[in-house]
Amino acid sequence: MNDSSAPRVRVSVDDHGVAEVALVRADKMNAIDAAMFNAINDAIATLRGDARVRAVVLHGEGRAFCAGLDKSSLQGLAGEGTAGVGDIVPRTHGLANLWQQVSWGWRELQVPVIAAVHGVAFGGGLQVALGADVRIVHPQAQLSVMEIRWGLVPDMSGCVLLTELVRPDIARELTFTGRIVTGVEAAALGLATRTSEDPLGDARSMARQIAGSSPDAIRAAKRLFNGASPVDAARVLVNEAFEQQRLIGSANQREAVAAGMEQRAAKFR
Repeated sequence: MNDSSAPRVRVSVDDHGVAEVALVRADKMNAIDAAMFNAINDAIATLRGDARVRAVVLHGEGRAFCAGLDKSSLQGLAGEGTAGVGDIVPRTHGLANLWQQVSWGWRELQVPVIAAVHGVAFGGGLQVALGADVRIVHPQAQLSVMEIRWGLVPDMSGCVLLTELVRPDIARELTFTGRIVTGVEAAALGLATRTSEDPLGDARSMARQIAGSSPDAIRAAKRLFNGASPVDAARVLVNEAFEQQRLIGSANQREAVAAGMEQRAAKFR
């Protein structure tokens, strides 16, 4: 089986109603390509339609949670215009577009989602984790809002989720610099719920505890917290797409990708 046809996500549900969603492109550190986008969104749709599910554990197999966009996808963004991406402003999944849904879809799932993060969660991978209700992170994990390195902005609902989780100046600093933080610092900043030497084991334990509680109360609590957000998600998600569409394929964005791939200093206009 070649890489393009290999599975990207595995979904299972146990007898207690705990679902596990595993990113299974371990040889690529679970980097996100077009097939991974579709597979994550399919997993979200499957879980939404499964009445057995009471909690979800989201994790990556291998050395990392998710290394962000696949390099081939980044190279595709180095061409002029948005031919390879298309119009990303129209909403295709409720409030979200296809790319935002891989993060925002976890927020809209009726049940709690717990992300177990190890290795790295960079760029789009971090945004996928931010869509979860809870993030249990290894102390030595590395997290980064890395889009600036490629001349882009967080456009997978990251602007909504960062605004909810961290102070405004912290959100700006992480987005402007793309710097990498450890799991320990991520917890201190609010990107992570807490650290653990065994994120997946602790996520599974929490999911089992949640699954043993009243499903009506758990779902009601999630609806209430979602409704309590001060962020105008509909407006920000559209603005994310609009700003990203303007950047993709622009001269400076193409130079950012080329410089990154060639490991040289960028020469911006």
